[in-house]
Amino acid sequence: MQGIETEWSELEKQVAEEAFKKAYNRETTALIQEISNKASIITEIEEVWQLHDFLSAKRHEIDGKYDFDYSAFIFVFARLLKEKWISLDDLSGLETDKLAKMSALARMS
Repeated sequence: MQGIETEWSELEKQVAEEAFKKAYNRETTALIQEISNKASIITEIEEVWQLHDFLSAKRHEIDGKYDFDYSAFIFVFARLLKEKWISLDDLSGLETDKLAKMSALARMS
């Protein structure tokens, strides 16, 4: 994902890193629970392969989404806001213009 040139203060870097980690932990915890639920009801080998395919797709999605790159953070956080893995409260401490861009992008996409 191509980013935009944005300056990040040291405080903003800390806030961004913490929010990034929170979102990742929230999403992976939810995924583990979902996998546990799916695996507990498997009765056929075809369901094992379906779970494998699901996991492969999720890994690709999560690896792509959680790209730790400050130039892409506006877009990453907009997506995480839209998907509700973070809230604006998690981003408290970022400049108002960054929050406004993220919020606007979250509503648009």
